[in-house]
Amino acid sequence: MRNPLLMRPLAAAVLSAMLAACAVGPNHVRPVTDTADRFLRDGSQEPGTPPRAQDREFWRSFGDRQLSELVEQSLLANHDLRIALSRYDAANAASRGARFDRMPTLTAEASAGDSRLSADQAPGTSRDDRDQRNYEAKFVASWELDLFGRIRRNIEARHAGADAAGADLQAMQVSIVAEVANQYMALRGLQERLEVARKNAQSQSETLRLVDSGLAAGRGTEFDVARAQAQLQTTSSRIPALEAQIAMAAHRLAVLSGRQPGALVAELEASRTLPALPPGLDPGTPGELLRRRPDVAAAEHRLHAATARIGVATADLFPRFTLGGLLGSQSVDSGALFARDSETRLVALGVDWSFLDVGRVRARIAASNAEAAGELARYQQTVLLALEETENALVRYDKARVEDQSLQGAAQDSARAAALARTRFEAGAGTLLDVLDAERSNLQAQDAWAQSRTRSLSGVIQLYRAMAGGWPTRLPRRESVGAFHHSPEDK
Repeated sequence: MRNPLLMRPLAAAVLSAMLAACAVGPNHVRPVTDTADRFLRDGSQEPGTPPRAQDREFWRSFGDRQLSELVEQSLLANHDLRIALSRYDAANAASRGARFDRMPTLTAEASAGDSRLSADQAPGTSRDDRDQRNYEAKFVASWELDLFGRIRRNIEARHAGADAAGADLQAMQVSIVAEVANQYMALRGLQERLEVARKNAQSQSETLRLVDSGLAAGRGTEFDVARAQAQLQTTSSRIPALEAQIAMAAHRLAVLSGRQPGALVAELEASRTLPALPPGLDPGTPGELLRRRPDVAAAEHRLHAATARIGVATADLFPRFTLGGLLGSQSVDSGALFARDSETRLVALGVDWSFLDVGRVRARIAASNAEAAGELARYQQTVLLALEETENALVRYDKARVEDQSLQGAAQDSARAAALARTRFEAGAGTLLDVLDAERSNLQAQDAWAQSRTRSLSGVIQLYRAMAGGWPTRLPRRESVGAFHHSPEDK
């Protein structure tokens, strides 16, 4: 014989399955972005086919093994990356947890009780009759019937949030690798400038020696000696400042790679020549750039999540149905707990509708709409900033090569002029002023060229960063860090 009280909730469950495709609220649509067919400067003016920005891990193109090792170490051990990874893991866990809301929640409960009533509570009964025992075991199930898509929209929002956290992790990788490469080039540039200062100081020391010798032989004056000493001391004053900057760059590289600040000082002490600029780079098209940039992807995923949360809020305008069930056994005797006549069961359909609180519901919907509008504006701003950053990087890269060539010529000419001035002075055909002026100009030109090469390489790194090409997909180490005890499995 059918039980009508049991069939009605089951019918509601069937109806829920039939309406499962319904989900209130707007669906996410990727915003349409108008972009040019090409960048104003495409970075590929050199003849031949330049390498594409996304073809390789860019730092390897410099041919510096030490730089590659520092980047690899940073990708594994940088603490900012590990923080971003923990946020990504947390967002993924929240996304997985939200998916369980689509399924029934099952719990098991058991209880045993022994109580005694007082004589006043049960007058006229014996002591034994006032003793009461109760044993119970049951399985409880509850299931929210997602007729209007509240759960599905929440899952959608959580999934988009996890995708955004993953894109944030990629963006952090881009930032860390670029900073490591930038600091490394800055360190090598500072070492070249230090070498220039030391060589000029050595040359000026030789000039001072010649002036002293001339004064002892009756040629020259004390004024010449003082002027040569002043120039030597000015050049020598550059050396400790450059040494301090080199040490700080080494400290920064060590921290970026997850080590103590002084860990790389000895390893990076030996100077290396700055690598040459690449002849050209192909940034692709603006549309390709926007598909590669992780910050653009993160902004879109956050817009997706905000759009889905509008559906979560809108679903509160409609009734929420919950199907509940209980199957168990209850007895006053533990031996009869699972006997045939001790069974209990319950099937119930609950309805929760906030129609009397519609003002608050609509306020939450309005807040969700405003949040989505803000995320759309943030996405559009991120796109514009990405295009601006790339255009600026292309301009810097293009002009840096011209500047570098000019300063290289100036450095070579000034070195030749300084050598000629010294030769003329030693032969008695030139003045000390000519020598000092040529040496000062040589120091300035050599130092400017070293700085220009450093800026040019920094511009190349910023261009790779802006184009988001050739970046790694590996993850940093997942290490347990904290003040609590960790099991061996955590390590």
